[in-house]
Amino acid sequence: MTDAVITGLGAVSPVGLGASETWKAMLNGRSGIDRIRRFDSSTYAVTLAGEISNFDDESAVGSRMMPQTDRSTRLSFAAAKECLADAVLDPSEWESYEAGVATANFAGGFDFGQRELHELWSNGSSYVSAYQSFAWFYAVNTGQLSIRHGMRGAGGAVVADECGGLEALALARRNIRSGTPIQLTGAVDFSLCSWGVASLQTSGRYTERTDPATAYLPFDSRATGAVPGEGGAMMVLEDAGHAHTRGADAYARFAGHAASFDPVPGSHTGLVRCVRTALADAGISAGDVDVVFADGAGAVDADREEVCALVELFGPRAIPVTVPKSTVGRLLSGGSALDVCVAVQAVRYGLVPPTVHSRPDADLPIDLVVDTPREVDVRHALVIARGHGGLCSAVVLSRL
Repeated sequence: MTDAVITGLGAVSPVGLGASETWKAMLNGRSGIDRIRRFDSSTYAVTLAGEISNFDDESAVGSRMMPQTDRSTRLSFAAAKECLADAVLDPSEWESYEAGVATANFAGGFDFGQRELHELWSNGSSYVSAYQSFAWFYAVNTGQLSIRHGMRGAGGAVVADECGGLEALALARRNIRSGTPIQLTGAVDFSLCSWGVASLQTSGRYTERTDPATAYLPFDSRATGAVPGEGGAMMVLEDAGHAHTRGADAYARFAGHAASFDPVPGSHTGLVRCVRTALADAGISAGDVDVVFADGAGAVDADREEVCALVELFGPRAIPVTVPKSTVGRLLSGGSALDVCVAVQAVRYGLVPPTVHSRPDADLPIDLVVDTPREVDVRHALVIARGHGGLCSAVVLSRL
């Protein structure tokens, strides 16, 4: 089977505009979680989020595109521009069918849709933008990026909750194996408008705490839920032979992937099966894994299920486990894509960023990295994501 390697990284997160800035902030344990500033959330149950500051929407897409794009698309454009530059890829130099776009999105264009609903209710149907026909759609980022960069090869769009970022990468690898050697892939999500947060808080998966330091606590018995956030990551996934021929400097190999469902609520058997299948796809055993980037739901029951799976797979306190997205919140599909972006840098630099704020019980049977980064010789990194209702996804990244 064709090997796929990651040759470019781009990120937009509450702790940094760029993959390198995000990586450094996470290593330092700097949190981007604070009170929601985008709208008045004082009457909402959920009042905290990971918001991106100092982002210039118009600079990202241009003035002509502003009326037809949601913020998630604008953030996607910025991350895509960075990762293409990082991969030293110029769209004008490739044949258009040589490259494709595979993204994930879960919230869609919530902010755009809210604005147009306001126009409908306030002024009537003639005031609703024609762009509403597509700007709200979960697949719009794939379409807009394809148009912007002239990437007409095999692509697609995925909706898979928190697992979306990993599933987009898996789709991109399938597209590479089917003959499209360059894939712009990943996920960016945005839901921090009043309609979006109202929708999220009804799920019961988000904390109502108001102190950022005690809000999102993965693998901590004090946990009461997660914190929402915006952003994610885009990457260039490339056929290994193609990357070698053009002299690209690859970060890591996309070595394995699997997805599954936990069969009943409260079970972890599906997650165990998912990870074992991903390891088999990568051609390695559990003993070869050097670090786990866990899902870390920030809910006691969900985290207990993940702990049970990790202990069954690796044994008690066998390898480092981390949840660096504790600094930014859960970014829906963008969260697992950002985890891959950070895990790739862990493979390259031999450092595992910490899980911030969490204070795990002394008898927690996993080795959770907290407070400070840890030096680890990372040959193989495992990234786990779990979606609502039992969906599980796992990716293995390997050193070249």
